[in-house]
Amino acid sequence: MTHSTEVEQTTGRKFYLDAPDDLAPDEPFTFILNLHGGGSVGAWQRSYFPAQDYADKYRLVIATPSAATKEPMRRWVGEADDAHLRGIVQQVFDQFGPGRIKAFWLAGHSQGGMTSNRLLREDPFFQDRVDGWLSLSGGRIGPIELPESFFAPHGQRPQMPPGSPRPGQAVTPECDFSFIFTTGEHEMIALPEASPWAEKYGAGPRERRPDIVDTEAGQIHDTRFGGADGRQSTPAWGLLPGPGTAQTWVYPGARDGRVIADVVRLNKGHTEGLEPKVTEELIKLIVSAPGGKTQLAEAATAGA
Repeated sequence: MTHSTEVEQTTGRKFYLDAPDDLAPDEPFTFILNLHGGGSVGAWQRSYFPAQDYADKYRLVIATPSAATKEPMRRWVGEADDAHLRGIVQQVFDQFGPGRIKAFWLAGHSQGGMTSNRLLREDPFFQDRVDGWLSLSGGRIGPIELPESFFAPHGQRPQMPPGSPRPGQAVTPECDFSFIFTTGEHEMIALPEASPWAEKYGAGPRERRPDIVDTEAGQIHDTRFGGADGRQSTPAWGLLPGPGTAQTWVYPGARDGRVIADVVRLNKGHTEGLEPKVTEELIKLIVSAPGGKTQLAEAATAGA
């Protein structure tokens, strides 16, 4: 796997780019834009969802940027970041060739997932090109309810604008894409047994897949808690990383072969980094889904 720090040309801001080191000049690949959550940065996100560890095996190119806004915490803001995100995507398309993009996915943890949701609702550039969204505790289409202990380390629930994505709850976009939601068991009260996104595509009732068993821990956790200042986390927010088991439900028979799935990491919260096998299983779901939107959109733009 080749890892580099690139400069996005429209804004001059840096981002990480990971790709197979033996990617052939005409070889198709899956492209993932990997967005960190609030209070985090791109380097942390690469360890939380280490898709780059599977770049060679599953032919992935992954771009991982950092938000510009730092106060009162690092977070994605449309006016500050959307042009940068579009620039990263277009730069990858131009560097590798849009005809090689087998599929384009957004992956976002927490506020990065809510940002993915917003882009799919409001930005035609992403609406026309994104084939799938992996929500890493970044809101579910068909919401989950979060326990109060989720917000306890921060003192209170955040105030969100009416009608906007919020923790646990996505706002349904109008465009078409595959959707995978993963969450920790402790950061929700219960997982709904149905999915309105699955119903949209005529999928059948959810089916349980074999559990994913990890004997190795994830790579990262939220180090802001448990230090000398006395601030403590909760199981809902997340504790130290460790081995684990994840349950997987897939909604079969979705129209056009779209992948719609829920993955629940047992005995985990919001911030423990994903373990190796659950990361790989999420990647397997991603690469099994249909693609092609980027090629159509870029061809239409070139012909306009």
